Amino acid sequence: MAKFQWLQQKDELGPLSQLWHSFRQQHAAVLGLILFGFFALIAVFGPLITPYDPYLQNPNAVLLPPSWDDAGDVRYLLGTDDLGRDQFSRLVKGASYTFGIAFITALGALLLGFMLGVLAGMSKGFRASAFNHVLDLALTIPSLLLAIIIVAILGPGLVNTIWAIMLALLPQFVHGIRNSILQQLEQDYVIAYRLDGANNWQILRYVILPNTWEQLTVLFSMALSTAILDIAALGFLGLGAQSPAAEWGLMVAEALDLIYLSPWSIALPGLLIFVAVLSVNLVSDGLRTAMRKRQES
Repeated sequence: MAKFQWLQQKDELGPLSQLWHSFRQQHAAVLGLILFGFFALIAVFGPLITPYDPYLQNPNAVLLPPSWDDAGDVRYLLGTDDLGRDQFSRLVKGASYTFGIAFITALGALLLGFMLGVLAGMSKGFRASAFNHVLDLALTIPSLLLAIIIVAILGPGLVNTIWAIMLALLPQFVHGIRNSILQQLEQDYVIAYRLDGANNWQILRYVILPNTWEQLTVLFSMALSTAILDIAALGFLGLGAQSPAAEWGLMVAEALDLIYLSPWSIALPGLLIFVAVLSVNLVSDGLRTAMRKRQES
């Protein structure tokens, strides 16, 4: 009599289960996923846990060091800035600006790039050639430089920064999605499906798109880390979020003159930018490795 098996064999797992099985075997990727989830939660629920108003000034508590310092105050966990504003509250609020807006920007670029990438991948002749030339030209310009050019045209501000970074990330998505679709069109199962009488829309919907979602996930994770850096860089240059917004890049720029008096004012937001980008990169690398292992198996 056959014994009942509680656990499925690896070969019996579905595509998503196989991907997760390969992903969780990478400890660095799992750590990155935990950090990513932490920043996502802070970006969404951060305003509910801030002990003070991030913009509330206290003239009696200016440039206080973190609470573990001898000169610190237990009421201000991470100290205060030159206007007496609570650093912890501003850093938590900054997650909504730097991390949250970067997520929304990358998602918007993904949706728009997906539509243009599908159009580019399914096009032939003059339209395909025009897309190729435009993409090659756009990809030669670094995303940050392209965002600076767009902000210079639209003007500084957080809303214009969102549009600038979204447009700067767009060529990467269009190029990646177009290449993925072109690779799928060369597969034997696509040719067989076409010989059965399927039109381009049916091939795109039932054959190509189900096989490109993994590539979309990797593209999104790579674009998210770029968006975080670009938002912080534009804020640091004075082209993005404007004072008194609690954006991490802007906080670093505003504390430059106080680097000797309160080095924590620069170190803390800079450290958060580094950890946020690191978490996204760890997840992105883990996804690429897991996808490669799944395809090899």
